[in-house]
Amino acid sequence: MIQIEQIIILFSVGVIAGFINVMAGGGSALTLPMLIFMGLEGSLANGTNRVAIFIQNVFAVSSFHQKKFHALKQSFLYAAMTLPGAILGALVAVRISDELFENILAVIIVGIIITLFLPGQKHKDHDRIKASKWLFPALFAVGFYGGFIQMGVGFILMAALYHLAHYNLVHVNMHKVAIVLIYTIPALLIFILSGNVNWPLGIALAAGNATGGWWGAHVTIRGGEKWIKIALAVAMILMASKLVGIY
Repeated sequence: MIQIEQIIILFSVGVIAGFINVMAGGGSALTLPMLIFMGLEGSLANGTNRVAIFIQNVFAVSSFHQKKFHALKQSFLYAAMTLPGAILGALVAVRISDELFENILAVIIVGIIITLFLPGQKHKDHDRIKASKWLFPALFAVGFYGGFIQMGVGFILMAALYHLAHYNLVHVNMHKVAIVLIYTIPALLIFILSGNVNWPLGIALAAGNATGGWWGAHVTIRGGEKWIKIALAVAMILMASKLVGIY
């Protein structure tokens, strides 16, 4: 039976996770363990978390749109590149162990931290950007991982858009929330159809994630790249520490 304390805790954790997810990524490192701690099995926690991710990004996209930060045609194109991988990842999510992948991810995100702070090209013109030929395979891989486990996908997606599509970090976040919103739809449907969603807990978490996601989008626009880099570095360090068992 769902307790009121569980609802309050999940809403509170969701606010923090939604803010982290929009600003950087890794919010599911908070929400997934919390859902499991509340008694959900791994696959059920994974599916329930998708409800919150979906609602969070609806609010984040809306927040960016209200602030006149949107390029929906381009976001849809990038999202289409992630969809095949997302569907495949969701289909195998309950069958494949993620232990080895999490260890590899810990190394990858430390590398992302380093590259984000290296001097490089300034990306200011949103309309005159030539993407790398590696963008499509990178987004397919992002979709697969997002469909499979979601946790930490924001780091990889931000790296792909920053280094391969050459956007500044504000536009990276703008596209990121739209991409995740779109590829989450088929992934969530797969979890729903397989009976891996706890709706009361999912809705409580979604309310918190939506609040945090809306807030995170506003801070992203106002703070620009400086605050995104700081938030991203802190979130990645915490995520990497968690994955290698430091805490």
